[in-house]
Amino acid sequence: MEHADCIFCKIVSGEIPSSKVYEDDAVYAFLDLSQVTKGHTLVIPKKHTKDIYETSDEIAGDLFARVPKIAKGIKETFQPLGINMLSNTGEAAGQSVFHLHMHLIPRYGKEDGFNPLWKTNGDAYSQDDLLTISKEINSNI
Repeated sequence: MEHADCIFCKIVSGEIPSSKVYEDDAVYAFLDLSQVTKGHTLVIPKKHTKDIYETSDEIAGDLFARVPKIAKGIKETFQPLGINMLSNTGEAAGQSVFHLHMHLIPRYGKEDGFNPLWKTNGDAYSQDDLLTISKEINSNI
């Protein structure tokens, strides 16, 4: 179902132009206008879903089943050294378009324009802490 105010739904419907990389009955992939690195592609489900929390198993399956094919196309085309797969859920995580999307960001070296830095806190958690955390998450799945 299309949402009238969603820019990605408008791209899927053809109302807003895009540089299409891939399309089938369930998924649409197109170049991100920001092009963090050459070939930076967004992969979206055609059915509107706000974020990963609101996504059905069917839509997630359709989306994630296509990601390897599109990533391999990027690899074949540009021979990057690697690729980052990134999806932000929620404003606090940096989501700016509230239609689920996966960024495929080809990596060409340390100076290619993308720097996914985060602080690690592994020393703050014992093995027992990790076991407790994993059990807490598991109880809600």
